[in-house]
Amino acid sequence: MEMLDSVENLKMVISGFAVTYGMKILAAIITLVIGLWVIKLIVKALASLMDKKGIDASLRGFINSLTGITLKVMLFITVIGMMGIQMTSFIAILGAAGLAVGMALSGTLQNFAGGVMILIFKPFKVGDFIEAQGYAGSVSEIQIFITVLKTPDNKTIIIPNGGLSTGSLINYSTEETRRVDFSFGIAYGDSYDTAKALLLKLIKADSRIMDAPEPFIVLGALADSSVNITVRVWVNSSDYWGVFFDMNENVYKEFDKNGLSIPFPQLDVHLNK
Repeated sequence: MEMLDSVENLKMVISGFAVTYGMKILAAIITLVIGLWVIKLIVKALASLMDKKGIDASLRGFINSLTGITLKVMLFITVIGMMGIQMTSFIAILGAAGLAVGMALSGTLQNFAGGVMILIFKPFKVGDFIEAQGYAGSVSEIQIFITVLKTPDNKTIIIPNGGLSTGSLINYSTEETRRVDFSFGIAYGDSYDTAKALLLKLIKADSRIMDAPEPFIVLGALADSSVNITVRVWVNSSDYWGVFFDMNENVYKEFDKNGLSIPFPQLDVHLNK
């Protein structure tokens, strides 16, 4: 008899639980299924939008992953709440833990934000030659936390994205053309007209130097030991260093052949007995 009463009590408890929580659990399951389907559609739509906007592939993958995880966490919290489980304390603990982790990783989060800004606004891209944070080199990789540069002598430089995104930066590869500036000195007494004619001849002989804008040749300064001639020419960015080095070499050879001396600082010492 007592066993029958126990069974009846158990049935009543189960029936009461089913009545109380059955609909909540069913609603929570339905919400979970529909929510996961909606999140999938949102992530897919976001990926398509970023692809149309031309956002960097590495950033697209990261944003998709972050969006999906965030939405799923919010969905699971909602589902647990629908089932009648009190989430206030859990959310408070989660928030405190998130704050502590955020403070501990403040520098990392700054670098992450900088990486996102770089990938969105694209002040430079892979292959560009840049100068920033006291370093110069070609951009080898743009990661979410760091940017990797390769120097002309093949050194690897790793720069955190936080400072890179907020500091000053020179991008030498943005424009298709660049101006090459020279300053050539001749001795006082040498013919300025001869030097100017030789410079113009060398410029015309180099096909890499553009005709427009027109080459600029003027007497730049009457210095202490030389007459300095300022020369400015325009070239394609890829030809900058080739023109710079070749022009220096050719000027040195041609000036010597034509009797023009390139002076250097000298010190005269007079000894009095």
